[in-house]
Amino acid sequence: MRTRTYLAVLAVAGAWALAGPSSSGWAAAAPDFGPSVKIFNPSTPVAEINSYLRSISAEPEFSTNRHAVYFKPGTYGSTADIVNSEVGYYTAIAGLGASPTSVKINGALHSEPRQNADGSSDGLTNFYRSLANISINPIQRPVGADAERVRPEGVAPARTMRWATSQASSLRRVDIQGNLDLNGAYGATLFGTTMADSRITGNVNSGGDAGPGQAQYYVRDSQIGSWSGGSANLVFSGVKGAPASDLTGRGITTLATTPTSRPAPFLTVSGDAYAVFVPTARTNASGVDWATDGTAGTSIPISRFHIAKAGADTAATINRALAAGKHLILTPGIYRLDGPVKVTRADTVVMGMGYATLAPTGGQAAIEVGDVKGVVISSLLVDAGPGTDVLVKVGTGKARNIGDATNPTTLSDLFVRIGGAQAGSARIALQVDQSRVILDDNWLWRADHGSGAGWTSNTSDTGLVVNGTDVTALGLFVEHHQKNQVVWNGERGRTVFYQSEFPYDPPSQAAWMDGTREGYASYKVSPGVTTHSATGTAIYTLFLDSTFAGAPAHAWTSIEAPRRASVQFRSLTTAVIAFGGGIRAIVNNTGAAVDSTRPNQVVPGFTASARLITG
Repeated sequence: MRTRTYLAVLAVAGAWALAGPSSSGWAAAAPDFGPSVKIFNPSTPVAEINSYLRSISAEPEFSTNRHAVYFKPGTYGSTADIVNSEVGYYTAIAGLGASPTSVKINGALHSEPRQNADGSSDGLTNFYRSLANISINPIQRPVGADAERVRPEGVAPARTMRWATSQASSLRRVDIQGNLDLNGAYGATLFGTTMADSRITGNVNSGGDAGPGQAQYYVRDSQIGSWSGGSANLVFSGVKGAPASDLTGRGITTLATTPTSRPAPFLTVSGDAYAVFVPTARTNASGVDWATDGTAGTSIPISRFHIAKAGADTAATINRALAAGKHLILTPGIYRLDGPVKVTRADTVVMGMGYATLAPTGGQAAIEVGDVKGVVISSLLVDAGPGTDVLVKVGTGKARNIGDATNPTTLSDLFVRIGGAQAGSARIALQVDQSRVILDDNWLWRADHGSGAGWTSNTSDTGLVVNGTDVTALGLFVEHHQKNQVVWNGERGRTVFYQSEFPYDPPSQAAWMDGTREGYASYKVSPGVTTHSATGTAIYTLFLDSTFAGAPAHAWTSIEAPRRASVQFRSLTTAVIAFGGGIRAIVNNTGAAVDSTRPNQVVPGFTASARLITG
């Protein structure tokens, strides 16, 4: 952005799963997760923990290294000897307890903005890092070269930890026993991410009220002490302690509950017995729920997983294991596979560690899910290679009614990248041909910088195509594709939080036309759809190339949808970040334009029949 993952054996394992991870009589050696997974225990010296964390904290944006760090249950550090490190690219840190409170860190695992030559700070490319299932008593100090600066970014007030990041940097099942700063010590420009199933006992500060800060953020199914700051698009659903809606003043939209959600799966350990807990779906959720009993989900012993390793496993070995009934863990690394990962069994779990990356070759897809329900895919990055049609496909298109609201197929922290790390192209990043699917924090990015980034090189028509019915997107980020960013063909779709940027690089208006119309709508609901809703949308332009060419491009609208009262959009923001051009309307031909002279528009909502929603 920015210019800027038999039979007898299975029978025993299944019985163990029903008993849960603390069941007696089960002895298992620690699994071999490979060299890029580090597991600490409470007896590990703090100095050793800090040294390791800092040694992996400076990966470049397009590094080929991947890291997963786990903490076994217990307490780490003290007020006098803190665990304190920045968290860098391609690093996922998580506790291994049944609850976030099982692992307590005295210190800070923080992410800081960069300082620019003009004195400003930003974290616009602070992507691909995460914290999960961990409790932190925040005590933060600057580290490394930052500590030597006149104005170190790592300074923080007492009982405050900073997480100054942009997309693909989620916080899940995180318990901050104090304050959380999402901004920078001196203010920083950032582009937001997702927080879910988390508790912040103190204040969360997003900045942005009277200076730089987070442009947008999505928080769901959580609990916070308070929130300070405003932005273009702050969306809260099912968050206890959330601020009241204040769209025109602070860019805040607050929903009492999340309509449907399913927390991401996570790794646990009890003694030497490792398992993956897969939560069940929740309806109209509010607040945190860290339960791991039989009603909250299913604990699957590690023996029922194929533990894949990059460079050793192939598409054939992975797919044989899946066909034989195994679940799949992709350990950290880049998997250059000559075929897609094929999921053909209901209730299969595919989980990445440390931003495990699928980079298919030969024009192949990365993942194909068959017409089976209840599949859970989590914590994976997909890098396009040349000439792929659809990179990730859920359902074959032959049975679109497949799906279960109580056991929905769910894609959590699934990120797709076209260009940037390597040359690549695809027609569609993600296509959903199954019903009742939950899309949970997905960033579908056509790169605007890095390797192979260019109008005629990293080509991509559309980020997301939804053909199934009753599909829900929670925290949807789609950017820079060359036609519509999203095309929604299925009935009764709903989105809670949408962030999008049009492509930066149309060379001219003539090169970017939807028939006779200027450019393409970002979010398109197809003409035959009768019911649809989206809440909390922020759609931006930054038309660099056409501006430099002297004739800035425009988009005819930000949202295109059939003109029906049951097709509704609430809390809409459109904006021109910089340079020329703009957006002519908000929904279809309705709503004020934005351009360099009037760069922001915020409205409570519209039906696609052009009726203004005022409440």
